[in-house]
Amino acid sequence: MSTTDGRSGALAQAHTPLAQAHTPLAQADTDLARAHTPVAQAPAPGHALVPYGQGRIRGLDAGELGTHGIAMDRLVALGLPVVPGLTVPAGAAGTLCEPETARAALELVEQLSGRQIGDRGRPLLLRLSASASTEVAGLPPDLACIGVTAANAGDLCAVIGREEALYEVWAATVRMIAEYALDVPGPELDDALLDAPDPKARVDALLSTIARHGARPFPDDPAEQLALAARAVRGRWASPRARRSRKAQRLPADLGIALHVQAVRIGPSDLSGYGTAVSRHPESGRFAPQGSFFRGVRRSAPPPHTGEPLEKIGGGITLLEHSLLTLERHLHAPVSVDFEVRDGEVSLLAASAQSHPPLRASVCLAADLAGDGTLRPEEAVRRVGPAQVQELLHPRLRLTGAEELLVQGLPASPGAAAGAIVLSSERALELGAAGTPAVLVAHETTPADVPGMLAASAVLTGSGGIASHAAVVARGAGRPAVCGAEGLRVDRAAGTVRIGDRLLREGDPVSLDGRTGTVYAGTLPVTLADPPPELSTLLEWADGVRRLGVRVNADTAAEVNTAVALGAEGVGLCRTEHQFLGERLPLIRRVILAADPDARTEALLALEHAQHEDFRALLSAVGDRPVTVRLLDAPLHEFLPAPGDAGDDAAEQRAAALREANPMLGLRGVRLALLHEGLYPAQAEALFTAWADVAATGVRPELEVMIPLVSLPEELAAAAAYVRGAAEAVASRTGVEVPYRLGTMIETPRAALMAAELAEHAEFFSFGTNDLTQLTYGFSRDDVERQVLASYLDRGFLTASPFARLDPHGVGALIALAAERARRVRPDIKLGVCGEHGGDPESIALCDELGLDYVSCSAHRVPVARMAAAHSALREPERRSESETAS
Repeated sequence: MSTTDGRSGALAQAHTPLAQAHTPLAQADTDLARAHTPVAQAPAPGHALVPYGQGRIRGLDAGELGTHGIAMDRLVALGLPVVPGLTVPAGAAGTLCEPETARAALELVEQLSGRQIGDRGRPLLLRLSASASTEVAGLPPDLACIGVTAANAGDLCAVIGREEALYEVWAATVRMIAEYALDVPGPELDDALLDAPDPKARVDALLSTIARHGARPFPDDPAEQLALAARAVRGRWASPRARRSRKAQRLPADLGIALHVQAVRIGPSDLSGYGTAVSRHPESGRFAPQGSFFRGVRRSAPPPHTGEPLEKIGGGITLLEHSLLTLERHLHAPVSVDFEVRDGEVSLLAASAQSHPPLRASVCLAADLAGDGTLRPEEAVRRVGPAQVQELLHPRLRLTGAEELLVQGLPASPGAAAGAIVLSSERALELGAAGTPAVLVAHETTPADVPGMLAASAVLTGSGGIASHAAVVARGAGRPAVCGAEGLRVDRAAGTVRIGDRLLREGDPVSLDGRTGTVYAGTLPVTLADPPPELSTLLEWADGVRRLGVRVNADTAAEVNTAVALGAEGVGLCRTEHQFLGERLPLIRRVILAADPDARTEALLALEHAQHEDFRALLSAVGDRPVTVRLLDAPLHEFLPAPGDAGDDAAEQRAAALREANPMLGLRGVRLALLHEGLYPAQAEALFTAWADVAATGVRPELEVMIPLVSLPEELAAAAAYVRGAAEAVASRTGVEVPYRLGTMIETPRAALMAAELAEHAEFFSFGTNDLTQLTYGFSRDDVERQVLASYLDRGFLTASPFARLDPHGVGALIALAAERARRVRPDIKLGVCGEHGGDPESIALCDELGLDYVSCSAHRVPVARMAAAHSALREPERRSESETAS
């Protein structure tokens, strides 16, 4: 990986080697002490004047130097070019209001800059600014053009070549001095400016008003101007408005400020100016300085659209690039700088780490810093959080603030999309075939809707939570989804969707963000996911750090291929019921609704044949990695036909007899298999035969067969007998003894409590935290999030949905207990999590603390889980230290 992307070869040659640029600060301070010998010659009133770069030598901190003084000290210590200037520490700032100290400051800046105020050939002016010990909103504005007089203004404008550039800045300085140092009433100043058509006229009007109403005329002496400017800045800082601002920021009312006097070196506009720059391109994230260059004298708010590209600086761009590169290596962050150009030379006015750098810039910089040895790889990994990985991997809506919000639902599957409303799977398939983006809107989805969900760009439901059918399928397919949108009413017969008072029709465009749960009217622009290659590098380093394995919840070969490309180490959950969605749905219905044993046997043979094809494709995609196949576990109601769709009266009666009042706690999982005794043997034979076929090609997946929804050891023992019988049958028929582990999913509190007894039959446990959370809390995962949890979150009963973030006190305690009891019986038992918590960073950290072996999540959350597991491992020493301290 190159760390010089965006830099020319000439730039690399022009740069001082980075090792030389990183002179230790102590040595740099010593060098500066020698370089700034004029300080010793300063007049006595200047004893409180601290040239840039000498604050550390004098033992001053941010409380005295302010944030600007500290920043300038840093720049000088790094050997970077800075605008000549000095700091008057906060404790002595009041002395600058005295003419003697102001004159000493002026003379010192003249020495530091090598120019004289009043020199017509190489003119010099002064700028006064302020900073506090911390970043503060509401600091007084900079006062520039100190040293300009009515007599010399014309000559200065002639040097610059642009009259308005000088007068506009000077007018702002004169006005503030007039109000806060010369006691001119504000209304008088406002009246004077009303009739002034241009910057020069405004200055003339202000000077005339000061002469009439001020405590004294505006002085021509630059030292007197500087003293008055200091008084104005301090007066503005002490004003009631400024005090109210500090109170709002919870800062002390008497917070002090340091004052800073800088040289303003005047030069021709074709060779001089000022600007701002950032070190990284906001779109690519690569090192490529971006910013604007302005002609003339620096002002607080340059006129919009008047800046020029940085390339207009000419030869100075190389020095600016070197400064930015050095600062990045020192601050370990994308940086921004203010600079000025005089006679083709660049000097820095200010520099800092960007407070909110573009995400791509942070990722690329972290990789660059580790690539050139500035950071260790694990330190680079620390700098990119799991949430940032997720943001880079999913599309986002580009919002302006003027969008019409339709509804706020639950963020069920990350990503963003826009499309036409469709109210049926069939219509979604039609639009998908035509290449038209569609958003499938439903009260709740069913297995029959899956083809339409896959054809749609996004899914929106009025009910269900983040563990509902719609959410689970959408996450697995990588489709954005918003669920539990309160107030959403779908009328398929009328072809309408009502959201509150708003009526939408099928075909109307909507846009949604599955990361935030927001839905907007109309078609909004979408920023497509395009992670930089550096993210892959960081994730590889994260893999070298983490202890916890990361697998994928995947049901098809296509999902496995996607997940493996994203770094999955295997399949932690293959939900075989998802192989009966859409076109395959009749296969499982025939088994469930069979009228007699012969019909059921025929239906099971058809099911076994179909699953054999699916398993063979799945195992081929898995390769030699581990794969956990869960035998059928779905609430029976998801496979039953709607009333009137069974086909005949007898089938309708059988379906009606099977419908349950509480299907999530009814005939599902192992219970269904024990009542339909041919079901699990048929699935297991299909799986083992597929493994034998794949093994013949040289691929040997690490097969794990999982029995779901067990609460009784006897249930597990009976189901295990079905699986063993199937393995023996395949071995007898094919001559291949399939190696496999047999385990169970811990989904009920009783299973967790009975972990020791279950471990006598199971070689691995996978914690199904969706159902385990539902049953531990007594919360319906499909219903409670929309109303009850919202209220609980508002009241502070919960800090997050327990279906989104693993509950450490209840569910986590059950997992810890189950792990301890199971390992007591079977020390080598493999333990993982395959619920939706497997993709949540905080839940992953808890799984790591509990000593589980792996987490499994949807394919598009695999990179997030990899980074989260690495961050958890990096925090382990901190956790141990905290634990030791607590004990």
